Amino acid sequence: MKIECLHHIAIICSDYAVSKAFYTEVLGMEIIKEVYREDRQSYKLDLALNGTYLIELFSFPEPPARPSRPEAAGLRHISFGVSSVEDAITSLSAKNIPSEPIRIDPFTGRKFTFFSDPDGLPIELYEIQWT
Repeated sequence: MKIECLHHIAIICSDYAVSKAFYTEVLGMEIIKEVYREDRQSYKLDLALNGTYLIELFSFPEPPARPSRPEAAGLRHISFGVSSVEDAITSLSAKNIPSEPIRIDPFTGRKFTFFSDPDGLPIELYEIQWT
């Protein structure tokens, strides 16, 4: 088997309208397609970043809570690359979204921080240099 790429990340949210607004208005993702699946009582929202399909956002009736911290087994977090962690934190703060203090990756020397989506899913912002 040869994996070619990461295709998408699937996220189940507890409040579809709140999470849809967060991922599109706060994080700036573009809606590719939105469907309501009557048989599952579930929305499926396909989201892209810079034209690349990235996230499937789902709603389901009464999904169970996901253990998130401290260090629960399973998906630990999702991470987005940014050119400036400070600028990203300023943008989040302007929308009343708190973030953790900036940390430095001891192996790369790059800055990073964490904040959470409306359901507490940890999201990392990692400062990258474009070449």
